[in-house]
Amino acid sequence: MAEEKAPRPQRVFTLLVEVGRCAGDGLPENATGAGLLCYATGVDEAEAVRETVALLKAAEMAPLDVTGYGTLEERQAAGEDVGAEEVALMDRALAENSVVVAQVTPFFD
Repeated sequence: MAEEKAPRPQRVFTLLVEVGRCAGDGLPENATGAGLLCYATGVDEAEAVRETVALLKAAEMAPLDVTGYGTLEERQAAGEDVGAEEVALMDRALAENSVVVAQVTPFFD
């Protein structure tokens, strides 16, 4: 009989997603794309990235590149000062097992 593996816990990862233009993306008309700061759950960063990209594509956005900044613990260990508002958004992502888009910064030429 195969030994059952305990489920791996979900963690929250900070991701910066660069998106291009796509019809219906909701970005300003003269924007060339945007940067999206996201908090996404996953058992590892790769899963968080896959879920985030799938969600953004379903929202008619065009993800081009994703940069991962790690979990809250990893960021704090690297010396980052993470504020209470950001921690609250991470907690929300974990509670909802979801992707929270915290900030959208349109790019203009």
